[in-house]
Formats: sequence, structure tokens, C-alpha cells
Amino acid sequence: MSLLTDLINLDLSDSTEKIIAEYIWIGGSGMDLRSKARTLPKSVKHPSELPKWNYDGSSTGQAPGEDSEVILYPQAIFRDPFRRGKNILVMCDAYTPAGDPIPTNKRCAAAKIFSNPAVAAEVPWYGIEQEYTLLQKEVKWPLGWPVGGFPGPQGPYYCGTGADKAFGRDIVDAHYKACVYAGINISGINGEVMPGQWEFQVGPSVGISAGDEIWVARYILERITEIAGVIVSFDPKPIQGDWNGAGAHTNYSTKSMRDEGGFEVIKKAIEKLGHKHKEHIAAYGEGNERRLTGRHETADINTFKWGVANRGASIRVGRDTEQAGKGYFEDRRPASNMDPYVVTSMIAETTIL
Repeated sequence: MSLLTDLINLDLSDSTEKIIAEYIWIGGSGMDLRSKARTLPKSVKHPSELPKWNYDGSSTGQAPGEDSEVILYPQAIFRDPFRRGKNILVMCDAYTPAGDPIPTNKRCAAAKIFSNPAVAAEVPWYGIEQEYTLLQKEVKWPLGWPVGGFPGPQGPYYCGTGADKAFGRDIVDAHYKACVYAGINISGINGEVMPGQWEFQVGPSVGISAGDEIWVARYILERITEIAGVIVSFDPKPIQGDWNGAGAHTNYSTKSMRDEGGFEVIKKAIEKLGHKHKEHIAAYGEGNERRLTGRHETADINTFKWGVANRGASIRVGRDTEQAGKGYFEDRRPASNMDPYVVTSMIAETTIL
């Protein structure tokens, strides 16, 4: 095993200019991440220097067997924390051979919204709080929970410490450092209210990069849990009953909101979101109705309301924003399994366009 570890950690830069690029894309379910690697003759600095590639879409639920080729377009580059050196992770989106985005490609439409001059001028910032649950591989039950049983009630676990309160911290810290290494703008981590549940935050990130960074951070987390023999779940309500669900609260601001008088802009934006509540809920993640019950720090799925420092609201405005008269707000409705390309671009479209 020590030889195997030595070979995995082999530094290629001593012997060759070649690098390994791991191409990442989203599969047919909209949540399954796929990847495969290729050798490149030398290191690259920009996605435009990378070749397009293809894969068998019939094996990912994205194309019929008789016309299965799907084309990968490289869109964003990150350092590879697994192979290290000059090797890279490449976030891609998927197209037909004719150049049309396939139905599960949500990045293409999002990029069009973010490239709209009115949106670009507002420099939209996002901070996404990605919650997730770690599960025991054999029984698919939360890490640290007795098999077939339950731990003590919620209370001591949120940001908790100790072997009876924090389960999986080694995985969480490994992911944190790997994301920093990769160049993802990860801004923090914490233990969540339900034991075995954690959160990482990405941002502030501008426009389309917020979606790229969340997807690659999810990919890195999947890889680390694979090594650890643990399953990561993005289900918005993994355990029914008196347990918190898992969301992806999305913090948002525009240049106008960050400037003097921005609180009035924020209030107008929230009013626009209220008018489109049903449309947003429909796009904010599968199974979200199990989470948005009006309990466990959520607003009811059919009710739109906002408030200052109110974690039971659809939209929460921070005390600091209220006091400064400018800043940001938090959309608490997105589920943990939301597509960040969809959510970020939809918020920009509703509030700016």
C-alpha cells in the first residue's frame, strides 16, 4: 500500500511537461457528477486553450444509443488537489455535435443571462451556503447515528465539538483545504443543526463563476467521501421528523445594493422575487416541499415573506444591511440539491431584467 500511495503522489513535473486534465460534467439526473481524464502536452492557463472532448451520452441518460455522442466544452479550470502539481480539474458543459446545448446543460442559459449588459453592469455577487449530510455507506444512515436508531435531539450539534457531537470532521477539513488548493473561493465551513450534517460556503463569487465553483466543490467532496468510504447526500430532507433539512441558502447583492441607498434597491428586488415565488420554487430543487414546511428555520413553501434577521422567512435581510442601509440579502428557499447555474441566473434575471 505504501508503494501505491507513493505512485499516486508521484510528482510528474520532474520528468515531463505533460499534465493530466480531469474533465467534469453533470449527468442526466442533473445531480450526478461524471468525470474522465486525458493527457495534455503542456500546462494551460485558460479554458480556450483546452480541446473539446466527447462522451457516451447513452450511458449517462443524455442521448440515445444510436446517436450517443455528446460534446464537452471546457469552461473553467481549477488546480487538481488529488493529483496536484500542474494537473487540473476542468468544469465543462455539454452540447450536441451540432453545437446545441443538451437539455441538462443549464450553464449555457445562465451564461447568456450573466453576459447581458444590464446584468454585467450590476456585478452580481453570490455567497452560497451548501449544506449536505454524510451517510454510513452500508446502511445509508447519517454518520455518527446508531444503526437503525436516533441520536439525542437537536441542540448540541450546531457548530459543536466533541466525539458525541461532531461526526466526519476529518472529511470536512480535507474538503475545505482541497477547495482552497483548487482555487475555489470557499469562505468557511461549520457543523449543522442535525448531527452528521455540515455546510460549506462559497463566495462572494461573481456571476457564472458561483455556479462553476459550487459544482467543482461538490465534485471534490464526492471524491473525498469516495476515499473515506462515506456517502454524501444532497437530499433536502434526508431524515423525516423533527430534524432540520438541508438547504443551499443563496446570498446575493448587486452594485446598486452595495452602494449608498442600496436598502431601497434590496426592497424592490425582494418585491420582484415575491411576484415570481412559484416560478422560483419550481426551479429551486427536487423534494424541497419536504423541507419547506414552515418549521426547522424555513418558511412554508406556499408562503412568501421576508424579514430582518428572520430565519423563518423566505428572504432574510441581515441586521448589518439594515443598519448600513446597503448590502445584501439571503434567499433561504433553495434546496441543497439545487442547480447553482439555475438559481443564481434566475435571481439575477428576476431582480435586474
